[in-house]
Amino acid sequence: MHWKKQFIDFCFKKKALKFGTFTLKSGRCSPYFFNSGLLSNGKDIVKIGLFYAHSIIDSKIEFDVLFGPAYKGIPIAVATSIALKNYYNLNIPYTFNRKEKKTYGEKGNLVGNIIQNKKIIILDDVITSGTAIHHSIKILEEQNAHISSIFVLLDRKEKGKRDLYNVNYLSNKKSYKIISIITIKDLINYLLEDKKLKKHVPELEKYRQKYGLNE
Repeated sequence: MHWKKQFIDFCFKKKALKFGTFTLKSGRCSPYFFNSGLLSNGKDIVKIGLFYAHSIIDSKIEFDVLFGPAYKGIPIAVATSIALKNYYNLNIPYTFNRKEKKTYGEKGNLVGNIIQNKKIIILDDVITSGTAIHHSIKILEEQNAHISSIFVLLDRKEKGKRDLYNVNYLSNKKSYKIISIITIKDLINYLLEDKKLKKHVPELEKYRQKYGLNE
């Protein structure tokens, strides 16, 4: 899809995608790094919301509410809700969690729309080993919400200590559909078409062979 290429162009322009040697939270040494924190002004978040909205509409998945995990997922959920209204005339509510449970006023660890028995889309920035996604699923299932799918900007498609796509790992023997704006495969295909950037492909392929999911 042409907007996948547009997203990668956007990330390079903002220097959110970099090549080199980076130590990830998992301890792995990666030849590339995606920092969504650099996409942090009004113009950027509007574009990000639109990329998510395009992806959600293209997926044809049924949903009622957007969920943004604290903290990075919160502006993503807001921006996507706005984009769905502005570009697709869909008035979709959103909710997000607090890191610390509130004991006064609007109590609990969720803020926003009531999600009980609603179909939820989880919006996050990156999947590496899936720990954060697993936590979001736990929060939502405790509220009796139904998870329609998980959308992310970049799915690195890496194995964790337990395979992210293993049904038993994601949640109570259930499997959730994960949809990304781009994957490492999309990134490699993009690099192969660029004379200056294709030099990075061997390192990415080597890393993918070592840590990538078997698909």
